[in-house]
Amino acid sequence: MAMRVRDKYLTEQDNEHLAASGHQPKGFGRRPGLLMVDLYRWVFGDKPLPLMDAIKEWPGSCGLAAWESLPFIQLLLASAREVGIPVVHVTGLSDSESGVNGWASANNGSRPGYLGTSAKRARGPEMFNIIDELAPTAGETLLRKALPNPFHNTSLLGHLNELGVDTLIVARESSSGCVRASVVDACASRFKVVIAEECVFDSHEATHALNLFDMHYKPGDVLPLSEIQKWLHEWQAPEGYGR
Repeated sequence: MAMRVRDKYLTEQDNEHLAASGHQPKGFGRRPGLLMVDLYRWVFGDKPLPLMDAIKEWPGSCGLAAWESLPFIQLLLASAREVGIPVVHVTGLSDSESGVNGWASANNGSRPGYLGTSAKRARGPEMFNIIDELAPTAGETLLRKALPNPFHNTSLLGHLNELGVDTLIVARESSSGCVRASVVDACASRFKVVIAEECVFDSHEATHALNLFDMHYKPGDVLPLSEIQKWLHEWQAPEGYGR
C-alpha cells in the first residue's frame, strides 16, 4: 500500500488503535459536485518559490506546496468537467468589499509582513483573483466569502441543495484552516465529503498531514486523486443530473 501523507506522524499505538477501530470509508453518494475554494493568487504568488522566499513577495503564499498541488488540482478539475458534475469556485471577499475585517485580517493583522500591512494594501486588488490555471469556465458557479467557511453567509448551501448535490469533492487550501472549516460544516449539512489528498495543501507540513488524518477518520474521506478519478469515470449520472 502506498504511503499516505499522514503515515510518518502516527505512532505505533495510533496504528494499533486504528486497526482495532474497524474504521470504514463513508463513501460517495450518487450526485457529486466539485468544490474549489481559495485557489487564488495570495496563496500561489506569481511563480514557484520556496516558502520563505515566497512570503517576501506574497505574504500569504504557501510556497512550493501550492505549486506542487497545482497539476493534481488541474487533473481533478478536468475530470469533473469531463463527466459533467457541477463545479463551484469560491474565493475571498476583501475587507473593503465585505465591510468587515475578515478572518485572515483578524488573525494575521498584527504580524509583520502579513495581512493588514502595506503588503496587503499593495496586493489588495488582485490577491483574491483565482489563478488562470484554475479559472472558472462558462456554466460554473463563482461565489465569494469573507470568512474561512464557504457555507457561512453565502448562498453555497442553497445552491448545492437546488442542484441536488449529495457528495462534495474538495480541492482547496489550507488544510488546517479553510479546508477543515468547510469539511466539518459540509458534514454537518449532511453531505458526504471526499478530500482529494494531492489537491489540498498548507504552509506547514505537519499541520497539513495531521488535519488530513483527522478529517479522514471523522467528517470525511481523504482519498488519493487516482481513486477519485476512477470513481468519477465509472459513475453513472442519475437522469437529469449534471449537464
